[in-house]
Amino acid sequence: CWHGACIDLDMKQQTLAMAADQNAQYEQYRKPTRRDMFLATMETIVPWTELCSVIEPHYPKAGNGRPPVGLERMLRMYFVQHWFNLADAACEDALLDSTALRRFVGIDLGRERVPDATTLLKFRRLLEKNKLGEALFAKVGEVLQANGLKVGTGTIVDATIIGAPSSTKNADKQRDPQMHQTRKGKQWYFMKLHIGVDSQTGLAHSAVVTAANVHDKHPLPDLLHGQEERVFGDCAYAAQQATIQAKAPGAQDFTNKTVRKGSVTEELERMVNRAKSRTRARVEHVFGVVKRLWGFNKVRYRGLAKNATRAFVTLALANIYLARRPLLTQLRA
Repeated sequence: CWHGACIDLDMKQQTLAMAADQNAQYEQYRKPTRRDMFLATMETIVPWTELCSVIEPHYPKAGNGRPPVGLERMLRMYFVQHWFNLADAACEDALLDSTALRRFVGIDLGRERVPDATTLLKFRRLLEKNKLGEALFAKVGEVLQANGLKVGTGTIVDATIIGAPSSTKNADKQRDPQMHQTRKGKQWYFMKLHIGVDSQTGLAHSAVVTAANVHDKHPLPDLLHGQEERVFGDCAYAAQQATIQAKAPGAQDFTNKTVRKGSVTEELERMVNRAKSRTRARVEHVFGVVKRLWGFNKVRYRGLAKNATRAFVTLALANIYLARRPLLTQLRA
């Protein structure tokens, strides 16, 4: 079982508020919403015990002062913030408004308050200070591999640029100095997320966060695990055979090549690129979850470190989501 005992719920005595929340599901004409089904799935497949073990050494211990909120409860609230793209205060409001979210986090309004935005802020800063976003991403990878979703011999590399709202300026009316901007089309972007994805499972196994003006090719060695036999990528990674060989000596370069327009081999080059892109397209599934489902198409915080923590946690949750069917199948077996 993936569920741990780190959640601090005392269910011996049920309050009227909790009973009202639970009885809502028995209303005659009510049916489960997509949010209900999503949360039920995440309740089942997220490895709560393993993820709590990553944070627990750094989490405040009960002492003479006010006792800390239970670790798993805070982790659940933090994940709700990612799944539904909520700011700290908006996440607090969502828990006050939604019975389904309160039930998932484990809050009984008849006995306790919803952890406020400041508590969530402190939890987020704890993760950022100790670089626990990367640790959570790595732990999810370990758990998935232990459940049969092993990293294979093919890696797809790609990068996506993340925008910033117009309000992210400092006192000098300047943009974030850590996130140098770059332009694509008529939009300006401020952060870039580079990932390495397994070509078989479609799950991200490595990631690097940089300023938006860093070229895709520079983090390439950090996206390879070294045992690759094939490396896929778009034309941004063309002519990087030496870099690939230095990190993964047995790998063949399957990155797309720049098509020479007007040459006699133009159509052949396009056909070869299209064939490679059938595999390379799997990386877009990860970006689709991160940017479309989880809403991480704009940075929320100032500075690379804060946004990198969010990026690593979001990738970890995306991996769990993308692996939900095999994980559920194993749990039902």
